[in-house]
Order: sequence, then C-alpha cells, then structure tokens
Amino acid sequence: MKLAIATLLAGSAAAFAPAEKTVSTTALNSVDPLDPSIGVTAPLGLYDPLGWLDASKDPASKFATFHANFERRRAVERKHGRIAMAAVVGMLFHNAGIEFPGYLSKKENILFSDIPDGIHGLFAVPIAGLTQIVFAIGVVELAIWPASNYSGDYGTGYGRPFVPNVLEGEELKYKLDMEINQGRAAMMGIFGAMVGEMVTGQTLAEQVASGNLIGYGPP
Repeated sequence: MKLAIATLLAGSAAAFAPAEKTVSTTALNSVDPLDPSIGVTAPLGLYDPLGWLDASKDPASKFATFHANFERRRAVERKHGRIAMAAVVGMLFHNAGIEFPGYLSKKENILFSDIPDGIHGLFAVPIAGLTQIVFAIGVVELAIWPASNYSGDYGTGYGRPFVPNVLEGEELKYKLDMEINQGRAAMMGIFGAMVGEMVTGQTLAEQVASGNLIGYGPP
C-alpha cells in the first residue's frame, strides 16, 4: 500500500504483456489520442456498449455532444488504467517485501515497514498522511496534469531515457493501443487482487504461499 501510493504520484508503468499490434494500412503521420480507433484491437474490437459513437442511438440528435461524452469517458478510462498499472506494480513490490526505508511518521514512531501489505495498509496510515496524499492528488489533478486535458498528453514524454521522447505514426498508434489495453488489464487485475484479499483474508503473497490463490485452496 505504501509504495503504491507513492508510485501513483510518480507515474505509470506497464503491468501486463503488450497487446497485439494492430495498425491500419493507411500511413499514420499523426495520431489523435482521442481517436475512437485507439484501443480497438482483437479480440474485442470496438467496445462501445452504450453507443457513444453511434449517431443513430443519440435521442437528442446532438452527435457533437454525444461524441464529447465518449471523449470524456475515454480520458477517464486512460487515467484509471494508468493508476491501475501503477497500483499493480506497487502491489507486486509490497508482496515481494520491498519497502521504503525509514519512518512514515516519526511523531507516531511508525516505520514504512510497519504498514501492512494489501488493502488493509490504507487504514494503518495516519490521518495526516492520508490528508497529504489527497492534497497531492488534488494538486496534480487540478494544476499539474489537469483532468480537463482529455488527450492524456501532459508533455512528460514516453519514458524512453536518453532518446527523444517523440513518437509518430505506427509506433505512436501501437503505444497508445498498448496503453489502453494494458490499462484495462490492470484495472481488472488490481480489482481482482482486492476482491481476492477480501474473500480470503490473505495478501497476494500469502495466497501464493498457501496455495489459496483463487480462494478455493487450503486455508
């Protein structure tokens, strides 16, 4: 829980194997991150159960507003996916016994290593620490990486050290597809991990060690 919180503020990371590369035959000189085709890969294809991209399903016949709703939800999906990827990485670090050194709170004599792994660690963080986390997230959300920027491009580059952080054409389309699909997988993964922990009463590492990974093994 400790490292996941810090990781959320630092950025996102890939949590699952890359999605299959799917690129149109048309040359992609520039790619709009809000293009509805982003994330449309096999086997799901276009996932639009509420019909945000189908003008015939718009009862008000205001397709511009209808499509804007899709863009907002796509931006929310991307952001939640990034958070979930960071959360999965943090969860794996915690369950591997990797902790920050030193004190979380010297005043209350709490070490980072004193905070339990898993979802219960959240309730072990002092109120002052939780307040700082909420404040930091608010600053990021409102001022640094504003939620009103639906593109998801905050000018931070693409995490490729020592080379220009500029992606174009097919490479950019591939990376955007991969981010969306890995974010979807991470959201399912971290949700499944939390549900598994609540059902079994064990962290991921404890479930693996006891053979109780899906809740039906030995206690």
